Amino acid sequence: MAHDTAHHESNIGRIWKVFFILSVITIVEVILGIIKPAFLVETTLISMKLLNWIFIILTIWKAYYITWAFMHMEGETKGLRRAVVWTAIFLICYLIFILLTEGDYIYEVFKGGYKAWDF
Repeated sequence: MAHDTAHHESNIGRIWKVFFILSVITIVEVILGIIKPAFLVETTLISMKLLNWIFIILTIWKAYYITWAFMHMEGETKGLRRAVVWTAIFLICYLIFILLTEGDYIYEVFKGGYKAWDF
């Protein structure tokens, strides 16, 4: 009776790849946060600085990649991947939209003098 020994491939290379990708994205975020290039701070898009949009996009990208790599989504069926990842990304984008819309409204109310800044 022969025993077949299954070959288990090492995930060390994959772990280093994920570490490298997440590190590069984080380093870019930190460098942009320290340097704050003038053209990114002065340019606005939908009532928010372009630098903030870059931070939001990079953070969502990191969250997606963490879900993809550490929750092993690449090995799942297409439907499950979409249900998990797209739902999370949609909810994050929706939350950002609500926070920015309401925050901008509250800022304009206080800036316009309708309420006092006494809190």
